[in-house]
Amino acid sequence: MPWLELSLTIHQADQARVELALEDAGALAVTLLDAQADTPNEHAILEPGVGETPLWGEIALSALFEADADRAGLVHVLAELVPELEPERIRFREVADQDWTRAWMDDFKPMRFGRRLWIYPWNVEPPGDDPDAVVVRLDPGLAFGTGTHPTTALCLEWLDAADLAGRSVIDYGCGSGVLAIAALKLGAARVVGVDNDAQALVASRDNAERNGVADRLVLVAPEAFAAEPADLLVANILAGPLAELAPRFAACVKPGGGLALSGILHGQDGELCRRYAEWFDDIRVEQREDWVRIAARRR
Repeated sequence: MPWLELSLTIHQADQARVELALEDAGALAVTLLDAQADTPNEHAILEPGVGETPLWGEIALSALFEADADRAGLVHVLAELVPELEPERIRFREVADQDWTRAWMDDFKPMRFGRRLWIYPWNVEPPGDDPDAVVVRLDPGLAFGTGTHPTTALCLEWLDAADLAGRSVIDYGCGSGVLAIAALKLGAARVVGVDNDAQALVASRDNAERNGVADRLVLVAPEAFAAEPADLLVANILAGPLAELAPRFAACVKPGGGLALSGILHGQDGELCRRYAEWFDDIRVEQREDWVRIAARRR
């Protein structure tokens, strides 16, 4: 079945109301990318939390609709919402099912993180010639998190290097569930995944079932999170929420337990390190491109 794709470039200040209007108009999916990137490979894909905005000033937005959606009606809705938006800037194209699948499959190849952890597209069969390989089969289509972004890669490498056998883990901001599922397949006994996006919780559950670990994964919204202390906590969100959540995260990690934080731009790590030093020792910073991971040990 074909789909209709609407695309346009908007200012960051208009993002929330435009995205909400498109969803109200029947959008099945909305994707946000950096409009200033020179090539597709430079696009950073982020999953902003509810009420948060992307880091970019100019946003390339695309929305997917049923093929028979009313194009004139969509243009009218956007013109009412953003009067300064010129209708000719709104572009439409038909997207075939096979093209939509290939669009992300072309960019999502099997990837290794650390010594033994591999992330595979759900419909690519691992070769099975490495008995030590730990494979996560993933459909990233519903939420952020495939390993292609440096923040996710940094967290996956940290998990691969950790001793997870029989341990409990919290994945705060679980997105597609990739970190939670990786922890379980690396030996964790139980993982609690937390996300404020209901779609992320659905994606995490689907991917956990696909990987045969759903019985050891608990998924909750932040307001339902009981914050029972775990052996390790990983949070791949943004620097602002990480700073605000520091006391809560400290209460969530057992003495001697491990912490990994990412979603942090280079230059934001100094203040966060000082913030977390109140409760954590052995604080280490690892950088990948413009992003960093902070790892620490609970005092």
